[in-house]
Amino acid sequence: MASGSDHGLKRIVWKRIKDTIITDCRKSEVWKILILDPFTTKLLSSCCKMSDLMSEKITIVEDLYKSREPVPEMKAIYFMSPTAKNVDAFIADFKPKPKYKAAYVYFTDYCPDDLFNNMKLYCAKYIRVCKEINMSFMPQEAQVFTCDNPGAFQSIYSPNSQDKKKTLETIADQLVTLCATLDEYPGVRYKKDSNIENAKTLAELVDEKLAKHYDLDDNGKKKGKTQAQLLIVERGFDPVSPILHELTYQAMAYDLIEIQNDTYKYKSKDGSEKQAQLNEDDLLWIKLRHKHIADVSEQIRKLVKEIAANKKPQQDGKITINTLAQMMKKMPAFRKHVTEKTIHLQLAEDCMQYYSNNVEKLCKAEQDLAVGSDVEGVKVKDPMRTLLPVLLHPYSSPDKIRAVLLYIFSLSGTTNENLSKLIQHVKIEDQQEFILNWKELGVPIIISPSFFSRKPTRRDRSQEETYNLSRWTPVIKDVMEDAVENKLDVKEWPHLSESPAAWNGSGAISARQKHKASSQDERRTGSRLIVFVLGGISYSEMRCAYEVTQAVKSCEVIIGSSHILTPTSLLNDIKALSKTPMETFTMEENSNA
Repeated sequence: MASGSDHGLKRIVWKRIKDTIITDCRKSEVWKILILDPFTTKLLSSCCKMSDLMSEKITIVEDLYKSREPVPEMKAIYFMSPTAKNVDAFIADFKPKPKYKAAYVYFTDYCPDDLFNNMKLYCAKYIRVCKEINMSFMPQEAQVFTCDNPGAFQSIYSPNSQDKKKTLETIADQLVTLCATLDEYPGVRYKKDSNIENAKTLAELVDEKLAKHYDLDDNGKKKGKTQAQLLIVERGFDPVSPILHELTYQAMAYDLIEIQNDTYKYKSKDGSEKQAQLNEDDLLWIKLRHKHIADVSEQIRKLVKEIAANKKPQQDGKITINTLAQMMKKMPAFRKHVTEKTIHLQLAEDCMQYYSNNVEKLCKAEQDLAVGSDVEGVKVKDPMRTLLPVLLHPYSSPDKIRAVLLYIFSLSGTTNENLSKLIQHVKIEDQQEFILNWKELGVPIIISPSFFSRKPTRRDRSQEETYNLSRWTPVIKDVMEDAVENKLDVKEWPHLSESPAAWNGSGAISARQKHKASSQDERRTGSRLIVFVLGGISYSEMRCAYEVTQAVKSCEVIIGSSHILTPTSLLNDIKALSKTPMETFTMEENSNA
């Protein structure tokens, strides 16, 4: 498999940047300076390396907001978001005295007229190019994107939010730029919910903005719908998946290990601090990230043994970090081969240590509560009997809170009296917002004794091979498979605009079985299903996009959200929902101190 920067969304983004910004640069042979804002810095870092820029005659990459020395003989490329703050910083570079010979300006999105007029007023004679390249989303992985906006969760779901409408508008604009970058004009659908209407509002905004964007193309013709479908769903649609302890490698590592900005920090056996980037430049990470931790441990040991066998006589016994360290000291050439394997051996060992200490015992109860039946398929009649051993065991408060939430989700809500007892049991009287605030996402937490909630029907996966402690399948996978098979209920998933031809009719093939190409399948070859979850996606849900794409070769599934979440970050976000804007601001200030 190619590295992440060579395929998928990252490759498409880099190609788009090359076809616009870089192509313009090539017209002039002189070396240039590239000036970026924080968002475009992250965007470029995700899809190219400095060497890629150097080969395109970009000699220096600068920060728009840092003090820079004037280089009046050089031309500067500005790649930035169209915000008032960015435009002011740009104008300051040319007024009163220009820092550069000329400016090539590229905006990630539509630039409002007032900002554009301001630039013209002060810098018109220096601006050689001013373009909007429609790219205000972040490609995280080959099939995953975000809006790079974790704060959207508070803006959308907090009862004290002042900027919900503006946030939904911004996300809609970002989704339009995703579609434009992919050259798709999809049919738009959303998950209907009687309690909460954010998905509907966002879907309407996206549909309206797409129609406006594609009203006339460069040739003056109206663009028709492409073979793509965009589904928009709320986070509360599946509260279980982001709370469960997951045992697939990527999801497990990000849940249990402290990994910041995809950087895994660890200590080598000689005590020195090391760090590794967990991204798609690491081919082993791509190969292992969606596998169960048991398979990962086994595969890494096999890989290391293979290298060891090629380099010196067969090692006896178990391969450990210590034996690897000794071998690496003796053989410099071997060191290079084994480094990435060592990183994953270390990370897998870290995961397994947490698993053996606590997580293994928790997982059985969590799976029984989530699935509603035990390993034998026997229905859980009294979820409290499943939960009680977890509450009585000295697990950490966060783990107990997660188990209590799964218990409540399994019943679609509980009574006030019962909830009070649970909160006392877990000793979180002063932190009950972790549980109560789920109501802001439309998830039932407190119900009256007479209330009856009908749970959605799940796909039958009893014939699929799974590990006993990984029986739960994220609900989004059912949605993806149903969408690919044209089985989504129109009442539950209303269309906002006409559906492309490829997604009409019946007779689609199963996403879980080997299939023969049908005429519909051939018609949909190369089509895309884009799923957007409002309020954050979990790593297990990201995995589903790859699994469904792998099963149905005719359709690529891309998943995105405002941001990627872990169980810890989601619980912190949930708790913060009841804070006033000032309290939330203070908390963030303290956490950054």
